[in-house]
Amino acid sequence: MTATVPQAGTDRPDYSALIQPERVHGSLYTDPRIFAEELERIWYRTWVYVGHESEVPQPGDYVRKNIGPQDLVMTRDREGQVHLLVNRCAHRANLVCEDERGNSNSFRCPYHGWTFRNNGELLGYPYHQGYGGRGKLNLGMATVPRVESYRGFVFGSFAEDGPTLTEHLGAAAGEIDRLCRLSPEGEVELNAGWLKHRTRANWKLLAENETDGYHPQFVHGSIFSVTGSPIGALYSEKSTAVTRDLGNGHSENDLRPEFRRHGEPMRWFGTTPDRVPDYVAKMRQAYGDEAEQILVEGAPHVMIFPNLFIAEIQVFVIQPLSVDECVQHSTAVQLKGAPELNRRMISQSIGSVGPAGMLLADDTEMYERNQVGAEQLRPEWLEIRRGMHRERVDERGLRVGTATDETGMRGFWSHYKTLMEDDK
Repeated sequence: MTATVPQAGTDRPDYSALIQPERVHGSLYTDPRIFAEELERIWYRTWVYVGHESEVPQPGDYVRKNIGPQDLVMTRDREGQVHLLVNRCAHRANLVCEDERGNSNSFRCPYHGWTFRNNGELLGYPYHQGYGGRGKLNLGMATVPRVESYRGFVFGSFAEDGPTLTEHLGAAAGEIDRLCRLSPEGEVELNAGWLKHRTRANWKLLAENETDGYHPQFVHGSIFSVTGSPIGALYSEKSTAVTRDLGNGHSENDLRPEFRRHGEPMRWFGTTPDRVPDYVAKMRQAYGDEAEQILVEGAPHVMIFPNLFIAEIQVFVIQPLSVDECVQHSTAVQLKGAPELNRRMISQSIGSVGPAGMLLADDTEMYERNQVGAEQLRPEWLEIRRGMHRERVDERGLRVGTATDETGMRGFWSHYKTLMEDDK
């Protein structure tokens, strides 16, 4: 026996019934039909974060990536252009690229020896007489139709047309700008290596949690108490921090009000200027009077729909595999021109999200417990009403709640509903 899923027609869920202002139906996390529609209407139609330009810095560089279950190869050709190739031979569908990363101007399929340029173009194939001579076949590797980059962050869309990347990012672009301004050279690099955490949970549970300010005091309370971290206080009823719906499914925990209140440079990183003097000096030289504000306010904590989470010193990328399984890829942020801070970022990332890290282990336990709970018959609904009565609209027209409100979740589900009901 399973819970009844409201239907819009003979074979489609009724998303207006499943997604309500104050609650969402449990089947959204457990129904394989809904997951299949998500792939079509979200992952294969909207802009999805894929990788960073710093991962392929030189011509010929390549790295394996993904959009949902789709296996991709991100390459840089001899002219310096970045491409996203679907990792499939156009002949018999074999995986063309086996290595996780490397440098090559071409790829050779191991099955029948077909060879492709690193822009996807077919170079050649053995025993050409079997195809009537030397005439060139129009059978290159498939490419992701639209590829755009913002401040080095590479996004792809399988849709031939639609909103531009700038339109998709909207207000969230400013949070990427904030991250880049923490570098004295204005650039971020994601070249510290990636960890992969497989989770037995629906991908949306991760996306919801990334800007949920209600859970840290409870889920991560043991870490805060052992380390003496002040982070917990940022997510409390007394905190001046806010949760903001940035539109288009994006959301943030804006911690700047708390850091401004203290007015201490580098507090956001849990340190003081005298412990990272070279970094602070470079920032003051690069940004002049603006440096103090940047050093006080710190890095963003933003979830960019559907899969990119920038968590101050780390970047997470969500990859859905099935209705109840996903992979969370994580790496330490590296700020160009800031080796002193970068070493500490890697060390802190290992301690929080590494194989023996404490932070992500806590969250993963909650994701998987949520998934099991969502599969139970009663009650059928999950609540997202927290803070609705005290939301306000800020000067940019964006909805804002307190640090522990579910404003970000409601923004996520509002955009999700729009996409899932779009019949284009």
